[in-house]
Amino acid sequence: MAMASIVTVGNEILSGYVVNTNTAYLAGKLLETGVCVVSEHTAGDEEEAIIKALRLAADEADLIIVTGGLGPTEDDLTREALARFLETELELDKKLLQKIEGIFRGRGISMSANNKRQAFIPKGATAIANIIGTAAGIRAEWKGKIIFVMPGVPYEMKLMFEKSILPEIKKIQDKKGGVKVIRKINCFGEGESKIAEMLGDLGSRERNPQINYTVDCGTVTIHITTTGRDRKEAEELADKDEKNITKRLGKLIFSKGDLSLEEVVGELLVQKGKTIATAESCTGGLLAKMITDAAGASRYFLQGWVTYSNSAKIKELGVEADIIERNGAISEETAAAMAKGARQKSGADYTIAITGIAGPEGGSEQKPVGLVFISVDSEGGTDTKKFVFRGDRASIRKRAAKTALNLLRLKLQID
Repeated sequence: MAMASIVTVGNEILSGYVVNTNTAYLAGKLLETGVCVVSEHTAGDEEEAIIKALRLAADEADLIIVTGGLGPTEDDLTREALARFLETELELDKKLLQKIEGIFRGRGISMSANNKRQAFIPKGATAIANIIGTAAGIRAEWKGKIIFVMPGVPYEMKLMFEKSILPEIKKIQDKKGGVKVIRKINCFGEGESKIAEMLGDLGSRERNPQINYTVDCGTVTIHITTTGRDRKEAEELADKDEKNITKRLGKLIFSKGDLSLEEVVGELLVQKGKTIATAESCTGGLLAKMITDAAGASRYFLQGWVTYSNSAKIKELGVEADIIERNGAISEETAAAMAKGARQKSGADYTIAITGIAGPEGGSEQKPVGLVFISVDSEGGTDTKKFVFRGDRASIRKRAAKTALNLLRLKLQID
């Protein structure tokens, strides 16, 4: 099985000014391919620091994936550090220089003298084409190790990796033997500890496959990681665990793979030929945004209201003032009235209403911060549920919106 180490270059990463999404992306892609990521290193914009990171990576892995430091400015030092690490010198790649010059001509601007340094490649290495930028990648070999260097700009890096580097890595992995298969199962409705309890013996650290969890505002993703002598064996082991987990968790599972909750709900609405509208208070339109984040949402999403004030609930949704006066804006009765009013005004088959206290202020002993009422209305009736979410304002809002989507998912599966 191929072993990889990821090296990220940039002071902005070390300072925390920029979140290192490149490493997360690369680690995920490598894992999907069956390559084991054994280490990750971050170096600042200094030659010695980059060389040290390359040495550490080379001691630990046979594939070294580097991002960052290939720009035209004085602090872009990855190519110089790589040349020193390889104990060679930089050479001008005339074809690469012509390509960079052509990019600037195509943009109708003159090329800065600094950009010429992007045409230098360590002797013996080869340039990797950058389809959308001036910073070419570099492929080099050192003592049986293969080094891939890519620009740090995420969209340039991803395109280069997927088009030019990943195919070679897959071939390397196939030759190495030993295959790792990753499956993802996405759940909503119970916490990580409860799901782990339900899976019981499947979570043992001594078995193959290995079961791991990640959590994001209520979504629990189960990762099944299987190692086999070949792909057939690995797939069979993964299939067995996937079926077992599906049986144990049932309706808690909303998708497998990368399909989001909003995409699942959208597919169900399309399959049933139904429409949806939203009425939101504390979530401020977040639910409508999540629904319309899914491509093709125009097929089922009609409209949404953000009725933050009591007067807006009354004027826009037709909620009776007496309901709010008797029960308060944060109540089961108000949530249900919002959902009914939204369905009457929009003509949608389903409506979801959310009202609550996202905080950090505004709570009381009777109605604490995090208290949320969610109502789903349809021809079959109105279902309203009470929740108390923990966390900061952003997480409470996101959790409320995702919970609303999940309630609709469960209702659609029944109707």
